[in-house]
Amino acid sequence: MAKTNPFQFMQQVRAETAKVTWPTRREVVVTTVMVFIMAALTAVFFFFVDFMIRSGLAGLLGIFN
Repeated sequence: MAKTNPFQFMQQVRAETAKVTWPTRREVVVTTVMVFIMAALTAVFFFFVDFMIRSGLAGLLGIFN
């Protein structure tokens, strides 16, 4: 691999960074809100799944007690 000096490296980094398509503030806010909504829905779903499993096991163990 060819070695480059730090100045050339920084020029290459700046050139590559200029090619990046940065999201707008609105896109960042919308995707952040969507992540929080999906996390909340997932938490609620797993809460109910856990509740059903816990209730089923409690009922099953209650039969044998």
